[in-house]
Amino acid sequence: GEYYAQISHFDEQLGRVLDALEKSGRAKNTIIIFSADHGLAVGHHGFMGKQNMYEHSMRVPFLISGPGIPQGKVIDTPIYYQDLVPTTLELAGARVPDFIQFKSLLPLIKNPNAQPSSHYPAIYGTYLKLQRMVVKDQWKLIYYPKVPVYLLFDLKNDPHELYNLAEDPNHKKRLEMMKAELVTLEKSMNDPLAGKNKKEHKLK
Repeated sequence: GEYYAQISHFDEQLGRVLDALEKSGRAKNTIIIFSADHGLAVGHHGFMGKQNMYEHSMRVPFLISGPGIPQGKVIDTPIYYQDLVPTTLELAGARVPDFIQFKSLLPLIKNPNAQPSSHYPAIYGTYLKLQRMVVKDQWKLIYYPKVPVYLLFDLKNDPHELYNLAEDPNHKKRLEMMKAELVTLEKSMNDPLAGKNKKEHKLK
């Protein structure tokens, strides 16, 4: 109940901000971006909080509106929350420093039908030293290093992540491919677990 009360309260306060912006006469010259730092499970998979790699907790809202932004468009391409930084810099006409590894979302906004892999070939997620995740195309691999256990989900046909395919012999090749992708991203992200998990992954 408290969670939904907070959402209702925030919605009302956001409405006040947007009304004030409209009255100021600057609404037509303002880009509005709405996001958050994480989702919440609120009971899904038996969890209540954010400390997991399932879609309900990993995904965040990301809405952008304003001049030059197409209305009513939904882009399904996976992004990183940190893409917000180069996006806002580009919108402001500022240079994006070379040390920023993330990507502006404006190319996606201008071409919403682009292949998802054109933005990032895969998405990497971590939680402490307890969980790792990679999403590539319609597939997700969740890895628990301390156990160790793998979960493999087909997000296209199982969006609620109810059927773990990691132990399914029909998906053995897919599991190996996702493990290899996980190892690659561990290295590229300078993950402190990089290299330590390779033996466990049993990659050829």
